[in-house]
Amino acid sequence: MTLPLFLVAPSLLAGVGPGGRVLLDGAEGRHAATVRRIGPGERVLLADGGGLRATCDVVAAGKAELELVVAELSVEEEPEPRFVLVQALAKGDRDDQAVEAATEFGVDEVVPWQAARCIVQWRGDRGEKARRKWESAVVAAAKQSRRSRVPVVADLVTTKGLAARVGAATAAYVLHEDATQSLAAQQVPDTGEVLVVVGPEGGITAEEVAALEVAGAVTVRLGPTVLRSSSAGPAALAVLSAAARWR
Repeated sequence: MTLPLFLVAPSLLAGVGPGGRVLLDGAEGRHAATVRRIGPGERVLLADGGGLRATCDVVAAGKAELELVVAELSVEEEPEPRFVLVQALAKGDRDDQAVEAATEFGVDEVVPWQAARCIVQWRGDRGEKARRKWESAVVAAAKQSRRSRVPVVADLVTTKGLAARVGAATAAYVLHEDATQSLAAQQVPDTGEVLVVVGPEGGITAEEVAALEVAGAVTVRLGPTVLRSSSAGPAALAVLSAAARWR
């Protein structure tokens, strides 16, 4: 069975080599010792969220901490190409579900998009709270899927800002049910940044599609069925990963 993974501050593993001792405490330590009931003789994984991973042996356990000896260190390199999910804000936590699943499918960055037909509005404290919720979903999903790199949650963008991001990307695909081209038929680049744009449940407006296509995006469909905003992005990432990463 895959070893449990716990995310730690980069400083905890800085300068520590095989044979070195580290203390897993705080929220992760409590979860490991109290909830998971991990004890001496077991092994765990620690990751700093930036690619560094340590395989550790548990030598002692307290009520809310584990004392560990590092057995092995490894670095998870940044994958190529870099996948970015641009997710329009959605009601009913559907955007949270999309972000969580996208992390499991290997997304490297998620960008919240305030599209024209978004019912949800990220403004002021409410917007910052919603963004932190996305960050929490990303961290939890990264741990569950044993990822050493935690995806970035970018700042909210408008369509104008998104068009600029599309223009700088190596490739960008806008998912649209009326598109004539298939995502699976695209030649996915081996390097650079690849964007997947998912609109709100009300759909992307014609003006938004035009602006993104002018910036360099290709409008594509996934298949014959219409997917919810919570599942479209992860499904697209699976298609792209199969073409560019899962080989």
